Amino acid sequence: MTRKKITVLDLQKKFEVGERIAMVTAYDYPSAVLAEKAGVDIILVGDSLGMVVHGFESTVPVTMEMMILHCAAVSRARSAAFLIGDMPFGSYEVSKEEAVRNAVRLVKEGYVEAVKLEGGREVAGTVEAITRAGVLVQGHIGLTPQSAAKLGGFRVQGKSARSARALLDDALALQEAGCTSLVLEAVPDRVADTITEMLRIPTVGIGAGPGTAGQVLVWHDMLGLFDRFQPKFSKRFENAGETIQRGLTAFVEQVRGGTFPGPEHVFTISDEEWSAFEQGLQAGSDVGEEMGLYGG
Repeated sequence: MTRKKITVLDLQKKFEVGERIAMVTAYDYPSAVLAEKAGVDIILVGDSLGMVVHGFESTVPVTMEMMILHCAAVSRARSAAFLIGDMPFGSYEVSKEEAVRNAVRLVKEGYVEAVKLEGGREVAGTVEAITRAGVLVQGHIGLTPQSAAKLGGFRVQGKSARSARALLDDALALQEAGCTSLVLEAVPDRVADTITEMLRIPTVGIGAGPGTAGQVLVWHDMLGLFDRFQPKFSKRFENAGETIQRGLTAFVEQVRGGTFPGPEHVFTISDEEWSAFEQGLQAGSDVGEEMGLYGG
């Protein structure tokens, strides 16, 4: 059964009636197909692809061209889920004009329905400029991976009264700037609960406890496909990495042992055609013409 297309208004209504929002990252066509079949509400093409797909040490090296390529691939698979693309580091910090230009590129060339950018009050003016240009924006506060070095590494944010208040002020500022939703990453649960209660827009948590309006996880973390590290807040729902590894190992063993390909994987030629082929070889005739490989 085909699902109804999810819009930003549907996401807002889910928040208002207390229906939880399920959001996952995806970076290519087959992953997006599976996410769509699972019934997720939002697919995020995150700049986390820099680490889990391209093998970088952080998200910082990700470019606009990379994001557009991955967003476009995902867009060809999803039909109902709401599609969001990350604004990579360097694409929105230099000026509001450049931020608007890059946000529009993600929509026009990556076919996303909204963009996500990291930061609090310091990016509120940029968010406002992007929304004025007609592009929907999801905010992202708390642990912001693009600026993790400034935060002292991948650390929980909002653990003191002062920093928790700063997060709330950031959330309110982003809401007023026009964000339609907000990601809270690595934030104490009570802080995330308070922010969620005080906002008019849905929050999506990742390491922010169960009280947010929705939850998001990184594809490779939740399915056991990334072994460099496992965040405390991430749950491994399947170990697909081990399943894939077993399949690849079996392939290598069967190729080396001569058991693959088997008879069921082989194409055959009739005795009559084979005889004609052999006769053609002996007569020095054109083999392709003798076997009818070029039409006719």
